[in-house]
Amino acid sequence: MSAAVAEKVDDDLWSAVGDPIRRRILDLLLIEGDGTATALSQQLPVTRQAVAKHLGVLDRVGLVRATPAGREKRYRVDDAQLARAVAQLSSVGSVWDARLQRIKRIAEAIQRTQQD
Repeated sequence: MSAAVAEKVDDDLWSAVGDPIRRRILDLLLIEGDGTATALSQQLPVTRQAVAKHLGVLDRVGLVRATPAGREKRYRVDDAQLARAVAQLSSVGSVWDARLQRIKRIAEAIQRTQQD
């Protein structure tokens, strides 16, 4: 996978989980095991159509999988993809923690030289 493709995957993932409604949808699916756009919309402050669009975004990044169920689709969290996403997000968090520690050390060094 090229760096450009990896970057796009990261952007799509961050965008997908960056929305509070999509995070709540993931929470509900994890709690309930699965659900339809109709059932999920009854627990959220948005319409069924909005939930369906959010589920489409989560499906495109692989966080949920749809199975036909009559006139609707039932959605489940893809456990393997969620684990990969958590690892990826944790990795990004670790990188930023290290960067912030370096910035802190630089700022402290500057402060010490200004006090001398």
